[in-house]
Amino acid sequence: MKWQGVMPAMTTCFDEQLRIDHDFMARHAHWMLDSGCTGIISLGSLGEAATLSLEEKNSILRNMVKAATGRAPVVAAISALSTAEAVTAAKSAEDAGCSGLMVLPPYVYRGDWREMKAHVEAVFRATPLPCMLYNNPVSYGTDFLPEQIEELAAKHENLAAVKESSTDVRRVTAIRALVGDRLRLFVGVDDAIVEGIAAGAVGWVAGLVSAFPHESVLLFNYAMEGKTEECLNLYRWFLPLLRMDTVPKFIQLIKLVQQLTGTGNARVRPPRLELGGDELKSASKIVEQALKTRVVPAGIPFPQ
Repeated sequence: MKWQGVMPAMTTCFDEQLRIDHDFMARHAHWMLDSGCTGIISLGSLGEAATLSLEEKNSILRNMVKAATGRAPVVAAISALSTAEAVTAAKSAEDAGCSGLMVLPPYVYRGDWREMKAHVEAVFRATPLPCMLYNNPVSYGTDFLPEQIEELAAKHENLAAVKESSTDVRRVTAIRALVGDRLRLFVGVDDAIVEGIAAGAVGWVAGLVSAFPHESVLLFNYAMEGKTEECLNLYRWFLPLLRMDTVPKFIQLIKLVQQLTGTGNARVRPPRLELGGDELKSASKIVEQALKTRVVPAGIPFPQ
C-alpha cells in the first residue's frame, strides 16, 4: 500500500431505479487509473455511504478490487453509526481484498477525545490493513488535533496516513512538526491542494477528479514538482470547480459535473435530491465556462 498521489473519493453511480450501476463504476475506476490516479477510495462521504447497506458496500468493494487488480490499491472508507458496525465493515473490507482503510469518526454522535479515540482504535485493531485517519471537523463535528494524531501514531503501527480536511492548511504543518515523516499526509478538500502540498502533503483525496482526472493529476504533479507557473495557471482555471467540493451539496454538485461532462449521471439517493432551480443554473454555468476555457488539452475520453 503506497499512500501517495491522487486517489479519487469515488462517487457511487445509480441507475434509474437508484440501484448500484456496477458496470459503470468499473469503467469509471479504469478511467481514473488510466488517467494517472494512484488508487481508488470507495464508500466515503462522496460515495453516499450512509445510504448504502452493508451488502451494497461489500458488492462495491469487490467490484472495485476486481477493476483495480494488479494496477492500484483500493481503500475502503469505514463509516458507521456504531463502533461494532465499523469493526464489521473493516473486516468485510479486508475480506473483499482491499489494501487499506480510511477510518472516519462515527456518524451522528459527536463524542469527546476519549470516545473518538476508542472508536478509531477499535477499527485500527480490527484488521492488519494500513489505515488512513480521516479528519473532517467541518462535516463531522469531531476534530482530531495534531497532538491526538501523534498519540495515535505512536500506539498504532498500522496508522499510516491522515486525510486532513479541516480546511486549515496549517494543520499539515502542525502534524508534520510532531510526527515528521511517520505519517503520509493527504489533502482532503479540493480547493486547498496546492497550499497543502507546499506545506508537505504527499497525496490528495480528490472529489472533482471524478469528472476531471487528467486535470487533477496534472495539477498535483505540477505542485509536487515545483512548476509554479504551470501550476497556478491550471489552479486558477480549476478553482471554481474545486470549490464545489467544499459546500453541503458537494455530492449533488460533483455528480452534476459528471453528467454535464459525460462522465456519469446526477442521480443521488434520498434524502438528497438532484439540484434544481437557481442552484442548477448557477452550477451548470460554472461547468460550461470551464469547458469553454480549458487551459490544458482534454485527457483520455471516458470509455463508453
